[in-house]
Amino acid sequence: MAEAGDEVLELEDKSGVSGGVLDMYGEDKATEEQLVTPWAVSVASGHTLLRDPRYNKGTCFSEEERDAFFLRGLLPPVIMSQEHQEKKLMTILQNYDVPLHRYMAMMDLQERNERLFYKLLIDNVEELLPVVYTPVVGEACQKYGSIFRRPQGLYISLKEKGRILEVLKNWPVKSIQVIVVTDGERILGLGDLGCQGMGIPVGKLSLYTALGGVRPSACLPITIDVGTNNQKLLDDEFYIGLKQNRATGEEYAEMLEEFMSAVKQNYGEKILVQFEDFANHNAFELLARYRTTHLVFNDDIQGTASVVLAGLIASLKVHGCTLADHTFLFLGAGEAGTGIAELIALEISKRTDSPIEENRKKIWLVDSKGLIVSSRMESLQHFKKPFAHEHEFVDNLLDAVKAVKPTVLIGTSGVGKTFTKEIVEEMASLNEKPLILALSNPTSQAECTAEEAYTWSEGRAIFASGSPFKPVEYDGKLHIPGQANNAYIFPGFGLGIIMSGTIRVHDDLLLAASEALASQVTEENYEKGLIYPPFTSIRKISAHIAAKVAAKAYELGIASLLPQPRDLVHYAERCMYTPTYRKYR
Repeated sequence: MAEAGDEVLELEDKSGVSGGVLDMYGEDKATEEQLVTPWAVSVASGHTLLRDPRYNKGTCFSEEERDAFFLRGLLPPVIMSQEHQEKKLMTILQNYDVPLHRYMAMMDLQERNERLFYKLLIDNVEELLPVVYTPVVGEACQKYGSIFRRPQGLYISLKEKGRILEVLKNWPVKSIQVIVVTDGERILGLGDLGCQGMGIPVGKLSLYTALGGVRPSACLPITIDVGTNNQKLLDDEFYIGLKQNRATGEEYAEMLEEFMSAVKQNYGEKILVQFEDFANHNAFELLARYRTTHLVFNDDIQGTASVVLAGLIASLKVHGCTLADHTFLFLGAGEAGTGIAELIALEISKRTDSPIEENRKKIWLVDSKGLIVSSRMESLQHFKKPFAHEHEFVDNLLDAVKAVKPTVLIGTSGVGKTFTKEIVEEMASLNEKPLILALSNPTSQAECTAEEAYTWSEGRAIFASGSPFKPVEYDGKLHIPGQANNAYIFPGFGLGIIMSGTIRVHDDLLLAASEALASQVTEENYEKGLIYPPFTSIRKISAHIAAKVAAKAYELGIASLLPQPRDLVHYAERCMYTPTYRKYR
């Protein structure tokens, strides 16, 4: 009996407490205090292959692939085409009533099957763009702590100050071409969301790949966590970021300086760094500080400006005038508003060969205090001062419209419902076809809706918004609102910079992108009241933007990839990532 008992004990010891036969790594034998090595299998086959989003094809693995890569029994017997998988997933997504559930389903798909995610997004871009980006991404960021499942990028917090280069080296891919970085202080029109702003870099880079064709492995989303001043988040037990107030001043500047230096040291001179959703005071300062030493781009300042300018250029055909003939009035004088205003003035200068200072006088801005005029000069932030003109001060938008008599009204305030009935009616009384751009995101923060713009202008407004609105029927005519979405510009712009090896972002590249986008608006689009082309052709649009940006970079002598390709559009199309499945052998 004793010997038999000893034998049983010996067998139990070999098999581990509950770890199966020969628990060779000792995970299940270890006590909670003991250290365990996290072993991983490196061969891309079997269970590991199915868990690798870069290579997983799910039920699309062929019979031969299932045999060659030890997948027998790990998948159900059916073999589906990628198109059939797409159809199934779209059916599932359309059955969700809650937009956030669609977002979560798309993020789950991206984490398990990368190529199917991008194929689905490209083939259904008009339906899914609002899901993976604005407006749904805003809600996702607000609830990011609750829906967080696995990290999708790098989180660099104040804890890592002095070790940022080491953190960058923890990212498994070394050949990064684009970084989108945020500090989460001004997420869309929703304010300070701290570490939960990671949804924005993730979403932007998804569009770099889907719309611009930049390889997913070349994209790196980063959130710099310097704390948050959002008390609701600080009190939230499930908040995923640092629970402290934001670092400012020298501490913040040192953190960003270390980050930018580490990025260049780790990835080289030609890494494109896109600043995203930084607060106004930091956004302008960072762009000014690093634009001459790094390849940097601020989408809120420069991308928004470029896409709005494209719409204005396209609208000239509708109005039968020149850009210099317009008078512009902005509600909102932050990074988006002043960025757009400056690019408009620069474009007019290029077209008329006139000083930019003169052309700024055609552009008026209203901030939270009222019309920006010269009598306010001493109290203005530096980026507002170029647009402080001689005029009597008025403290509200309606009086500003009456005083300035604009032909174009642009909203970048981040405050919803600010283009009131009286304001739109006044614009319609001043102009036969008033151009109204309600650009603030998400939809809830738009200055007015498409229906309001068309109804209050008696169907005469040319309208575009930052977030999508459905078509509106007025007086028997169907009006299709345009969308001045940055996604028209930054994916193709980034591709043009990458494929030409551009080393600095010059303002002329932004003008080239605007003109390229405007050129893609067709007569059919104009007949529908559109000043932007449909997103269904976005890959073609991005290729043309990339080609124009690259051509301008070569012309300016800031492109390093030599010799210059003969056909840049064709070259851009060849450079684009395509998400169709590959055959394995």
